[in-house]
Amino acid sequence: AGMLFMQLGYGATSVDAIARAALVSKATLYAHFPSKEALFATIIDDACRTSLAAPILLPEDDPDVARVLRTLGDQMLRFILEGRALAIHRVVIAEAARFPELGRAFWENGPGRLRQALSAWMQRQQDAGRLRRVDAGLAADQFLGLLRSGGHVRATLGLPPPTEAEIDRTVQAAVDTFLRAFAPTG
Repeated sequence: AGMLFMQLGYGATSVDAIARAALVSKATLYAHFPSKEALFATIIDDACRTSLAAPILLPEDDPDVARVLRTLGDQMLRFILEGRALAIHRVVIAEAARFPELGRAFWENGPGRLRQALSAWMQRQQDAGRLRRVDAGLAADQFLGLLRSGGHVRATLGLPPPTEAEIDRTVQAAVDTFLRAFAPTG
């Protein structure tokens, strides 16, 4: 299903075509996934759980905020720059206006889930005095936005992706900028 969505687009991929490619009946497919949207959401969910496991990337017991943010930033940026992640992102951007359920499934099972985990972690860091008191959701958005800067935009547009050195610089700059803005005062 993932290959078909990426090759044909969400709207042009039928459940019949997915069943044929998977060598199962349409009834079998519907027994596992109640809709095409649910199947797409599962694909996003599986990819994100594998590459962006929040409990591992956002440990409760590490007081080094910069180190945790660097680790998360590096993992997240590398994940969203992978060919499959870029292809899924392109499909969602291209078709979300015609298929709002696609955009919702993508958000809830990918970026939204990461934002929620990061926001909760940032709230705990604020409670521990390691970050300045601000809206934790907005702070999470700011950090994730810093990571998705130019390199990801270029790669999404099919231009050459950032080099390893550029990825490292982007992550470090995102962490530095974030901490200058949200470090505790006093």
